Amino acid sequence: MEYTKLGNSDLNISRICMGCMGFGEPGNGQHSWTVDEAHSREIIKKGLELGMNFFDTAIAYQSGTSEQYLGRALKDFVNRNEVVVATKFLPRTLEEIDSGITGQQHIEKMLDKSLQNLGTDYVDLYIYHMWDYATPLYDILEGLDKVIKAGKVRYIGISNCFAYQLAKANALAEKEGFAKFVSVQGHYNLIFREEEREMAKFCREDNIAMTPYSALAGGRLSKHPGETSKRLQEDSYARLKYDSTAEQDGIIIDRVAQLAEKHSASMTEIAIAWLLTKVTAPVVGATNPHHIEGATKAVELSLTAEELAFLEEPYVPHKLVGVMAQNTPAAAKEQHVWSTGNQKI
Repeated sequence: MEYTKLGNSDLNISRICMGCMGFGEPGNGQHSWTVDEAHSREIIKKGLELGMNFFDTAIAYQSGTSEQYLGRALKDFVNRNEVVVATKFLPRTLEEIDSGITGQQHIEKMLDKSLQNLGTDYVDLYIYHMWDYATPLYDILEGLDKVIKAGKVRYIGISNCFAYQLAKANALAEKEGFAKFVSVQGHYNLIFREEEREMAKFCREDNIAMTPYSALAGGRLSKHPGETSKRLQEDSYARLKYDSTAEQDGIIIDRVAQLAEKHSASMTEIAIAWLLTKVTAPVVGATNPHHIEGATKAVELSLTAEELAFLEEPYVPHKLVGVMAQNTPAAAKEQHVWSTGNQKI
């Protein structure tokens, strides 16, 4: 395993981050392909054995049970100061807005619940899960600054935002003396490269760490044509993101398979090795220990400039999908009714 700093922080992280969205009890219309606590613990233990020290979860994942599974496993397997734990908070609910709960009050409430779920006194990285158009940015930034000063959070990150929003937020934070975002978690992989338009360039200039999710496009970049899995069959959100471009994406996926054969490696290793040339640490989800093994092997795999170009050449621009397609004031009001029991993410 290789390690690096997380942007403008002193957090020393593994180049692969374990994504924990696949852990937890399914329910409330959420993911049906998640794994139970026993299997989650097995995966987490395997990751630790392979040198992973960076773990990403969210209060939204399976009504907090992902956080609970992760927290209990880490407590049993490792010292708290040896791992970097990231979790995320949701925007205010309509009910909170109507009742006058401020953004700062909301952040404190969500963080305290996450700390309880994780069984820890602090999180290393607290991530603004998606832009909250109903809450003033100043309120969000001041609330995050307060929980850092209270010792409950070490650093803050942001997810599912546009480059201009991240730039606007960090400029305001600098002006007001608040903590700035040190990382961004967006949708980025070999068949969805829209982050390269502006976000990647901005992050390079300001040393903001990119820790993208969907590193394997919901498993598509790890499967040969015709292969399937429970997640590919049941993950309706991933189908929403990728089904409409399956034909053009298939050309790239076939090239991943060709390079995997050439290197006597897995498709997972090829796809993640490519992503590691672009970002600080991809978030790689796992529902089986061998998923983690493939991801960590990618750190040791070097692709030539010609091979990188071979993978990139067939790409054509994609329209925004999923959360980012809904990341507008009108769409947020119409489509996102937030609560801690029924999240649409």
